[in-house]
Amino acid sequence: MSNSFLPNCSYSIRLLDKLTLLDAKNTLDFPMIKKAISFAKKYHDGQFRKSGEPFYSHPLEVAYMVSDYSMTTNIIVTSILHDVVEDSEATAGMILDEFSWRIAEMVDMLTRDRPDGTKLSVGTILNNAYEKNDKEVLLIKCIDRLHSLQTIASMKPHKQMSNFQEAVDNFFAYTIYLDDFELENTLQTLCLSFFKQQRVEQTHDSFYKDEILSLFPSSQNDLQPTLSQHL
Repeated sequence: MSNSFLPNCSYSIRLLDKLTLLDAKNTLDFPMIKKAISFAKKYHDGQFRKSGEPFYSHPLEVAYMVSDYSMTTNIIVTSILHDVVEDSEATAGMILDEFSWRIAEMVDMLTRDRPDGTKLSVGTILNNAYEKNDKEVLLIKCIDRLHSLQTIASMKPHKQMSNFQEAVDNFFAYTIYLDDFELENTLQTLCLSFFKQQRVEQTHDSFYKDEILSLFPSSQNDLQPTLSQHL
């Protein structure tokens, strides 16, 4: 593998430094993680985000964020590789050969473009993981969306609105299912702050409140103060 694909960029150094600090029990497979970084950099080479950053910065940042919620090699590696089959010439078979069956399975579950030419919706990806009770895939997908929303400023306004609305429609319920209040609260606060910044008309505010509350029928009383603070 070319030296240009070695894990020595600022994004990978930041990720590896954090993982080294958090890995107090020495459970992570760092050679495999570095291999995943090199693999992602190789197959995402030449791809860029709307912001102008290299595309591989996104999966590395997703892995950085995922480490706050789970510190297993499989989840970290899958986070690094989660877009590689969908956005490059890499295949699930290559992931299986280079890494493991479980990592290949998770990457495949996170891939929207299917071998038969169909494209799965975000909702279908989430629902499939939910039906299989695969909380690891759900966690990666939720963090993937969270990072995308946090770095969405370079997108056109209508695309930003579409992405935030999709988060409301598809992600909130699954963050509750994951039973992680920090992740749930972070995503809610980010979405609600966005709607507030857009200075939506009162009728639209009411719509978004109803839309959000409908996802939390058992906790509307708890959520209402949060909504009042942000809208």
